[in-house]
Amino acid sequence: MTKKEPVILVTNDDGITAPGIRALIEAVKSLGRIVVVAPDSPQSGKGHAITIGVPLRLNEVDIFEGIEAWQCSGTPVDCVKLARDKILHGKPDICVSGINHGANHSINVIYSGTMSAAMEAAIEGIPSVGFSYLEYSYEADFSLPKEIAHKVTKKMLESDLPAGSLFNVNIPVVSKKEFKGLRMSRQADAKWVEEFDERRDPHGKKYYWLTGEFKNRDSGDDTDVWALENNYASIVPVQFDLTNYSLKKKLAEDWKDL
Repeated sequence: MTKKEPVILVTNDDGITAPGIRALIEAVKSLGRIVVVAPDSPQSGKGHAITIGVPLRLNEVDIFEGIEAWQCSGTPVDCVKLARDKILHGKPDICVSGINHGANHSINVIYSGTMSAAMEAAIEGIPSVGFSYLEYSYEADFSLPKEIAHKVTKKMLESDLPAGSLFNVNIPVVSKKEFKGLRMSRQADAKWVEEFDERRDPHGKKYYWLTGEFKNRDSGDDTDVWALENNYASIVPVQFDLTNYSLKKKLAEDWKDL
């Protein structure tokens, strides 16, 4: 009996015309039937936002030769929801998101539209992964990220993963000769120390630009930040259950008089 071809949902947050999503399609198209549903404009930093109160638009586009592709007026999470309900009428075998232009390591996973799209699929029980490349230029060389995306996606399809398995993969900007491989990691205790640059427009009214400096407070050699600084690609298994189990256990005793 012929094995059923897996359905691979491809999405992102940089928009359907971004070079990163084209690179991701090229990386995984030999692994199954590709269906693309992605935002019609950049949605970076949208996190897990969904569209409420305004209608969503979904239009089929012919921009990837031989690939079914749709652009959506909403957020990355909207794209995954609409793909499941209106395009695929069911669950794909896997969801791959990216390849994002820029890092999504450490605390960035909370803000990332790339990872939130993958997380939405994982919430539906779909094995999912987000890929991010620490190169912001749209002229970036995606040859190494494509190899990694193919390898990880293939491994996920071949593995008996629990429902809703979710991975965050970040890729350093290094030559193939300098690249040391994939490293299973944990999320670093690192964050942006933010400030708002206050300016005035020609009418004298104030406006603000968000600025900041990235601070790594984690000295561990098992983190995603360490891996990337040492020429590894990091792969972090992620969960959407935000329960602090150790604190829950402690407070069950300390606060039992509530």
